[in-house]
Amino acid sequence: MEDNRTIAQRWDAYQPSKTLWFWSLAGVAILTMILGFTAGGWTTGGTAKQMALMSARDARAELVANLCVEKFVSAADASQNLAKLKETSSYQRDSFITDGGWINLAGMKNKAPGAADLCADKLAAMDAIPARSVSPSQTSG
Repeated sequence: MEDNRTIAQRWDAYQPSKTLWFWSLAGVAILTMILGFTAGGWTTGGTAKQMALMSARDARAELVANLCVEKFVSAADASQNLAKLKETSSYQRDSFITDGGWINLAGMKNKAPGAADLCADKLAAMDAIPARSVSPSQTSG
């Protein structure tokens, strides 16, 4: 019998069939894809495109919200408007910002979704309008 051979001798003598090779390679390929997409961070082209579009939309909303806050704070009646904003219910604050025109930027054709909400949230988090400091270069003419 061949059972008297050592493990090394049996390993050297082993010759898998083509069918075993095929199914082994297919299984390894499937396991690689499963691990890659679940734990490896792989994404499909469609998912990557969707993620890029969402990131661009969110970045645009953040930029417009920051400019909205600056525009709101630099207005002459900013303290009164901030008090009115804080009196407004949280679900109507974005309408207050939009109706006030602070979200509208020159040359911007399309609105940035979510920008009014972000602007309202940033303004509502303020305790008071920050003091405006004038630099010496702005006063000399």
